[in-house]
Parts: sequence; structure tokens; C-alpha cells
Amino acid sequence: MKVPERKYILFLLAGIAYLLLVAWFGWYILLPGILLIFDYFITGYIPWKILKKIKLPAVLKEFLNWIAAVIAAILIVLVIRTLLIEAYTIPSPSMERTLLVGDYLFVSKISYGPKLPNTILSFPFTHNTLPFTHYRKSYSDRWILPYKRLKGLGRIRNNDVVVFHFPEGDTVVLEFPDEHYYHLIREYGRQTILNQYTIAVRPVDKRDNFVKRCVALPGDTLEIRHSAVYVNSRRLPDPPGVMHDYYVRTNGTRIGQEELDALDITGTGELYDPSMDSYVLPLTTGLADTIRELDNVTAVTRLENANRKLSYLSYFPYDPNFQWTEDNFGPVVIPKKGATVEINIANLSLYRRIIKAYEGNKLGVINNEIFINDIPSKTYTFKMDYYFMMGDNRHNSADSRFWGFVPEDHIVGKAVFVWLSIDKNKKSFHRFRWSHMFRIIR
Repeated sequence: MKVPERKYILFLLAGIAYLLLVAWFGWYILLPGILLIFDYFITGYIPWKILKKIKLPAVLKEFLNWIAAVIAAILIVLVIRTLLIEAYTIPSPSMERTLLVGDYLFVSKISYGPKLPNTILSFPFTHNTLPFTHYRKSYSDRWILPYKRLKGLGRIRNNDVVVFHFPEGDTVVLEFPDEHYYHLIREYGRQTILNQYTIAVRPVDKRDNFVKRCVALPGDTLEIRHSAVYVNSRRLPDPPGVMHDYYVRTNGTRIGQEELDALDITGTGELYDPSMDSYVLPLTTGLADTIRELDNVTAVTRLENANRKLSYLSYFPYDPNFQWTEDNFGPVVIPKKGATVEINIANLSLYRRIIKAYEGNKLGVINNEIFINDIPSKTYTFKMDYYFMMGDNRHNSADSRFWGFVPEDHIVGKAVFVWLSIDKNKKSFHRFRWSHMFRIIR
């Protein structure tokens, strides 16, 4: 049996890879490119090797080789970060104990399908601002591409830990990067903020990245009763590291710092009330049982933010018709692509941001009648899927209970692996949380 020539084998491998890539991206207009690959390996009508025959000074040739190597390396890394996997760090305690401040993790883009960038002109390896600057953006919003997600290995499931672009991050106050713009305008008024501070508008892929746990999927009915999460009337099992705030009363003596450190309980200084000999501590159920066994502890009680007057000022959807809090929320149906809901003045606040901001419609209300794109409307059909996200540190997390649903075009990927964990409050080798490294995220 005659073995095919090497050039035919190379063409077959390169051609299959190219066709699979074209099909994955859905860019079928590029299919004729297979002819260039065929010519490169088989026919040779195009003088591909002519560039190699151009005589250049040795120094210039070496310089061009270095430039080509650097560009190739950057392109390979960018492709890996965009399509496969990317590294992130945890800046806040909203996911403790599952993820700690100072954790460095890998996020799989391929798990749910890579989302192609909206901004095609961006400084490499930056997010929304240039290094060593606070305000100067690292991208151009002159050309913004529409949302497109490639086929992935699976879909988001209940209790997945997901990285996503912050839905309310479309507008930011540059002087207060850690404060949410929409919270500030609810607190101080829109004109006050617009007149006194610098406002920036960001495309979807340049909004700040958040990491939370997905507790409800499109079409699910979610309800939180006394801090327990119910999905479709069934209790959703708590993740192993889920935490709630507890009131801890002592007999007049403080809990030793060594005991708190041994339990990995930090930030207790500002939570201790010497007048009451008490703490408010974020604890897991197991930690609460351990604290309860200490000799100087007299009571350990889980705190609950029950329904209260004016709660709508702080919690989604900021409407007096919905007196919800982080511990008692819903029931609410999570919007699903293609589903149609009735809309009226009483429930419009649930869907206002979806209709106007996320799905790009013109929305108005005249004499209590709702107009979408200048057409009187009593129903609305969703164009995207939406998700409900919550932090594992349930009383110390800004999540969907505060700012609502997460659209599918904001999903970045699945948090899968912690490869480094550093406690910035400690020194030397004590900074490294060795037991927390090289760990699969569940």
C-alpha cells in the first residue's frame, strides 16, 4: 500500500482544522480560504516562499524575527484567553468561604461557550483602564460588535460558580470606582451625580467582572424564605462553604484572636461591640457550632433581615410593590429567551432594565400605558436568557438580590480551579494559603 505524500497529510490536517474552526465561529464566508491552504501545501501557484528569498541585512532580519516571535506569542495567548481559559483574582469577600480574597483562579471559557469580544480595538492584557491610570480607558468604542457566543461544552447549571460582567456596570462614576452608579443616583439623585462627577459608559465586555454562584436558571421560579433558597418550590442545597451572619454573645470577655485565626475568621475588630460583649460574624453552620462550644460564648444566633418598611429602596426591583430583602425575596420567575410575560404598571419595575438596557428597546409610560418602541404593549417576549446569581457569603454579597438578573451576553465562563491563594494581611511565606491552592472549585 502506497503511503500518501507528506504534503497531502499536512493539507488534510490543516484543512480539517480550518473547516472546524470556520464551522465553530459560524463564519462560512471564509470557506474559500481552504483553497489557499490547498495551494500552500499542494499546487504552489502562489509564490509563498518569495519572502524568504528577499535579502535583508542580518541585523534587520534578526530584529524582524524577534518581532514576529513576539507577535505570534501575543496572538497565541490572546486566543487562549478569549476562547479557552483565563486567569482572574478575587477582590472581595462575597464568595467566602468558597473563594477567599486573594485567590487566583482559572475560568473556563469553553464550558459555556466562548463569548467573542464586543470591542475589537483594545490594549492587550488590560480590561477597562490602562495600567497605572484610574480614568484612561484601554479600548476604543468606535467599533462595537454585536453579541456572539460560540458553542461550548455545556450549559450553566444550578450552583455553578460563574464569572460574568457586572450588569449595572454599563455606567460608572470614575471618582468612585467601587460604588455602583445606579445606587449613587438612587441615594443622591441623578443630577447631583451628573453635575459633580465624571461619568463613563462601558460596553458589555469592558464592565467589571464579578464571580457568584448561579442559583436559578432561565424559566425557574426562585424564592428565598428565611435565607433558604427555593427553586421551583424545592429547597436548593446550600454549597459546603455558604455563610450567614451570626450574632455571638460572650460572658464579658473577648474571643481570643488566636482562636479566631485558627478558624480563619477575619475582620472581627470592627464587628465587636464592647458595650454588648458581642460580635457579628460571617460563619458556616459548622463554624457556628464550633464557636458555640467556646467557654466564654453564651449565645450564637443566625441573623435574618426580615421584610421591613422601605426595604424596596435597597433591593431589586426598588419598588414599594415588592417588599423584598436578601433573606426573604420573591417569588420571581427568571426570564427565559422566547418566553412572553404580561407587563403592567405594577410589575414593570421587574422588567424595565431588561426591556430598555439589556435588549435595546425604547420604553415609555404615558398615562399609565406602556409603550415599547412607540407601540402600546401589554406583553413582552424576551430576546435572551437570564440568570440569578448569589454570593456564598450571603449577608456580605452584592448580587442579584440587589441589582437583578444577569443577561446571557454578560456571562464570561465557569470558575474551575484555584491555582494560587495569598493573604495580603500576612508577611513572608505565611502569606501563602497552601491548603487553599490547587483546588477544584465546587
